[in-house]
Amino acid sequence: MGQINISRVFRQTEKEKRTALVPFITAGDPSLSTTEALTLTLARSGADMVELGVPFSDPLADGPIIQGASERSLRKGTTLEKILLCVKKIRRRSDIPVVLMSYYNPIFKMGLDSFSKRCGQAGVDGVIIPDLPPEEAGNWIGTARRAGLATIFLVAPTSTEERIKKIARLSRGFVYYVSLTGVTGVRKDLQQDVRQKLNLIRRLAKLPICVGFGVSKPEHVRQLAKWAGGVIVGSALVNLIERSHPGNLHKNVRRFIQSLKKETQR
Repeated sequence: MGQINISRVFRQTEKEKRTALVPFITAGDPSLSTTEALTLTLARSGADMVELGVPFSDPLADGPIIQGASERSLRKGTTLEKILLCVKKIRRRSDIPVVLMSYYNPIFKMGLDSFSKRCGQAGVDGVIIPDLPPEEAGNWIGTARRAGLATIFLVAPTSTEERIKKIARLSRGFVYYVSLTGVTGVRKDLQQDVRQKLNLIRRLAKLPICVGFGVSKPEHVRQLAKWAGGVIVGSALVNLIERSHPGNLHKNVRRFIQSLKKETQR
């Protein structure tokens, strides 16, 4: 499990000469039972990996769309414990790698050892903690390694070469490139310098690079497929989930994911 599952995905996508498709959804929006079913729909529609967002009351890195999803999820009583139970149910029906994106507070509250152990038992493959800088992540990295979890850190457009090297050294599974300065959200166009930044990171990191923040439509995926190991699509999908009538939800999600999947070939 863990980083082995994630590495398997990138070996497969390299063999198929395409970029990995990694959709993000907020766990518990609109409900955890829907999250479970949606994850299976994502897997069947062509997703290579799924990123589950753990809702938090102060999501600093998230724009209004994912903030709204977090608020709705928290109002429904979603907790980290319940999300891990949800992943366990998903794992009984699918082997798609599942990565949690959580702010540090819920993890700290549960305890690093307890959280890592429960992730392993549930079948979580990796964890992204956007507000835990690598300089302060020593305890987390050690605990996660022992549990077989991939530790995924974020590179920003402003990251120096020295910092990129450090992030690459401490990351497992993949390096997450935040393609813009600011918060998550749907964007019309990608940043102009994405290709140059990816070339730089590729020179300094041996791991695959997944690009997120602002990736929201097939055209973006088509552009990034030439340069990135994976693309992470979040706000556009979360927005689609919010706007869809329950009866059309899975059909709408399936169509959207399939439209992105078509553009992943290099």
